Amino acid sequence: MQRLHHDQPIPEALRGAVLALGNFDGFHLGHQAVVSRAIALGFHMRRPVIVATFDPHPVRYFKPDVPPFRLTTLDQRQELFAHAGADAMLVFEFGPDLAATSAEKFVTEILAGRIGAAGVVTGDDFTFGKGRTGSIEMMRELGARHGITAEAVCPVLYEGERISSGRIRDALEAGDVARATHLLTRDFAIEGVVQRGDQRGRELGYPTANLVLGDYQRAKYGIYAVRVRLDDGREVPGVASLGIRPTFEPPVELLETHILDFDGDLYGRKIEVGLHAYIREEKRFGDIQGLVAHMKDDEARARHLLALD
Repeated sequence: MQRLHHDQPIPEALRGAVLALGNFDGFHLGHQAVVSRAIALGFHMRRPVIVATFDPHPVRYFKPDVPPFRLTTLDQRQELFAHAGADAMLVFEFGPDLAATSAEKFVTEILAGRIGAAGVVTGDDFTFGKGRTGSIEMMRELGARHGITAEAVCPVLYEGERISSGRIRDALEAGDVARATHLLTRDFAIEGVVQRGDQRGRELGYPTANLVLGDYQRAKYGIYAVRVRLDDGREVPGVASLGIRPTFEPPVELLETHILDFDGDLYGRKIEVGLHAYIREEKRFGDIQGLVAHMKDDEARARHLLALD
């Protein structure tokens, strides 16, 4: 799948595309409905389909001090969009220029002019342009003057409420990964390059692959049963500690994953750790023997939750 940028020329073969337009941070069920409709419209119009996303997230631009909240990286989104059937991903790089662009110019100069979109599909709550003054009604009206068909997809509900990235973040903060998985249609996954740590896990008989959390939404600190996707495409089971390792000083925030029944060197390799089930809160132990005993219990619990026993 091609990755395009809004301030660079669009390949001629992709001009006239149908654009799924939104943040799509979590690419949850509601986002999937928008992209699915764009793909159906593209098929009907015999046009390619591009999924457009924003990076950094506009909230990060306007409120740089807010705690980390991202649910996916650009790489993860690109893969998800490709699996959904889109032809390309378009990244709107959100900075001062885009923030100052009026809603009218966004439609006429960027969507119609620079991108040459033939259709745009959004969620019904999507807003755009300086001061978020643009609405789907404006998109339809302005788009029609420039040959753009504009549609809004109704919200997808779960338990009577709109599915949103905010609901997923709340579920993760509460340790309710089952709910997050249901709304995402997949486990919430943290991707990164394995860092070399202090080797404590190896000394305890539980070597770990360590990831820094970066801009990801923090799930509830604790121990998780996880599924790990390696850079060779394999998916392997594991048990992970997400938190600050309160037994050791100084506290260091990490995602430390022990891959079950695995023998190999992962340092410097990119992996993706999916949080499958919450096992328990992290705790401080008075001695190493107590910690190791709990780690053995955690491993047994993870094997059960991952249907390995």
